[in-house]
Amino acid sequence: MAIRELKVCLLGDTGVGKSSIVCRFVQDHFDHNISPTIGASFMTKTVPCGNELHKFLIWDTAGQERFHSLAPMYYRGSAAAVIVYDITKQDSFHTLKKWVKELKEHGPENIVMAIAGNKCDLSDIREVPLKDAKEYAESIGAVVVETSAKNAINIEELFQGISHDPRVAGLSPASGSLLSREPASPSAPPPTCTLSQMNKS
Repeated sequence: MAIRELKVCLLGDTGVGKSSIVCRFVQDHFDHNISPTIGASFMTKTVPCGNELHKFLIWDTAGQERFHSLAPMYYRGSAAAVIVYDITKQDSFHTLKKWVKELKEHGPENIVMAIAGNKCDLSDIREVPLKDAKEYAESIGAVVVETSAKNAINIEELFQGISHDPRVAGLSPASGSLLSREPASPSAPPPTCTLSQMNKS
């Protein structure tokens, strides 16, 4: 069965749950005391999609402002970007819009953008209405889903949406080729499912 490699980066404010989403997707695990990402972390997961396998090469970027300048190293050449906000924090939704603007100006042409409204298990203290997120996503041609890494809600569906996006299917032949316009990562990490911290200094 052919393997199609998809480089995906996660962007968004610190504390919105990017690392938790990745850990839930790759390892089906949730850590209440997960540490903030330093620079970026890398994980992989291979899933079936129709008549081929999709191997996600996932770069989880740090949300702190001091690491913002490193982000282009990770979204450059990506097939897709998952921009995450916290549904209980309106400010994180504003930050999401800044990331979208940056991707449109400096990201790969035809990159698939998926918006994830995380922490939907806390909907009783919601600050960002789903209607607002849907309207914004529609205006930029992005998919949107509300997720809960804690309760494993819509995590698989988020990545399935990327796999089935027609822009992904048309990026290159499925004969084991890499779905990015540049090398899959800045430092070619080993293809493992373990979390590895990059740029610690």
